[in-house]
Amino acid sequence: MKRTIRIIGAPMDLGQNRRGVDMGPSAIRYAGLQARLERLGHQVFDEGNVPVPNPEEEVVEGTSRRLNAVTAVCQSIYQFGRACAQKGDFAIFLGGDHSISMGSVAAMAQDNSTGLIWIDAHGDFNTPESTPSGNIHGMPVAVLIGQGTEKLVNVGYPGAKLQPTHIVQIGVRDLDKLERERLMVSGISVFTMRHVDELGIAAVARQALDRLRHLHRIHISLDMDSLDPDEAPGVGTAVPGGLTYREAHLLMEIFGDSGRVQSLDIVEINPILDDRNKTAELAVELAASLLGQRIL
Repeated sequence: MKRTIRIIGAPMDLGQNRRGVDMGPSAIRYAGLQARLERLGHQVFDEGNVPVPNPEEEVVEGTSRRLNAVTAVCQSIYQFGRACAQKGDFAIFLGGDHSISMGSVAAMAQDNSTGLIWIDAHGDFNTPESTPSGNIHGMPVAVLIGQGTEKLVNVGYPGAKLQPTHIVQIGVRDLDKLERERLMVSGISVFTMRHVDELGIAAVARQALDRLRHLHRIHISLDMDSLDPDEAPGVGTAVPGGLTYREAHLLMEIFGDSGRVQSLDIVEINPILDDRNKTAELAVELAASLLGQRIL
């Protein structure tokens, strides 16, 4: 199916304390995202970047770093996403750190029942009370179900954006202690790397779709640290033992075949740590697999 696709960048690393992922949108564009999707027959518009303040100008506020700035950026992302959703266009959000998903998911979930597939080495399910670091990029899943700082919970519109049963996580292998305890009783479906190893990625993908079968559409939030660092070295928080190259592609191909995915985040690429833009190039390949690229 040929689509109208709109790309927006969010060059933000305000949600963490390590610089570099703010250059992720530029790296993905340099890797040829727009041209690759156009070769598949899609009509693609790059809408530039939302405004993001300089991290050095933003103070650390309590246990949630740079809260006001992150809230403002997510609000801008939300507004862009709403325009895409209302037109029926496919939206691709380029991070930046994973905080941007508080805006993108809010936009996609507002009018229609939406499932979220969170592909990540981490749970991102902390709150200001549970976090050991205070980094907001470790909190967006909690925020999306209405737990956490009120300003973030209310991005776009007041309250929770999703029910826990509307979320599936894949590739998880690194959880903080309290985060793990919270996640186990949350109602969120979590496929750790053990599940991937035991069941195979195709079974995991199909079970994820089955658990979200009653929902109108799906948003995929792809953190590139879900892949093994051998495949994707240029990420903000690398964790060994992740998805292989082919596992990641098959995951995207199966999700693309479903016809239900309407939007995509690509986050946490850090070109400073990368090898000749390898991680951004892989991200472009995975987006193409989601949007119709096939071997035959």
